[in-house]
Amino acid sequence: MSDQVSNEARVIPLRPVPARSATPGSEPVAAKEPLWRDLVGEVLRRERRAQDRTLKDVADAARISLPYLSEIERGRKEASSEVLAAAAHALGLGLGDLLSLAQGELTRRAGAQHRTAAAPHRPYNGLCLAA
Repeated sequence: MSDQVSNEARVIPLRPVPARSATPGSEPVAAKEPLWRDLVGEVLRRERRAQDRTLKDVADAARISLPYLSEIERGRKEASSEVLAAAAHALGLGLGDLLSLAQGELTRRAGAQHRTAAAPHRPYNGLCLAA
């Protein structure tokens, strides 16, 4: 017997497949957490648009190619910290500011997911010390 090799390529999607809506009478499907690159891209785009600046203007100021910055904003590219810092500085933000805004967006979305989930809310009963 000989092993036959398939001529079909194995396709690995770049993004997770979106969760399907639950059918009536079944358990709800939990939405997946957003990708970090999507959150960072959304923050960059929102900040750029809030300043009424074009992609070309910000790309030139950051010394990033326009197509690359566009792909970062759309969540298609996972940018390095140097590139993110350059884009943030071009918008008048620090890298920490950019990441903090993205973290806030993640927290907001995760909070909305948790409120709709069937799991009960368990309050934190730990001890917090501040100096």
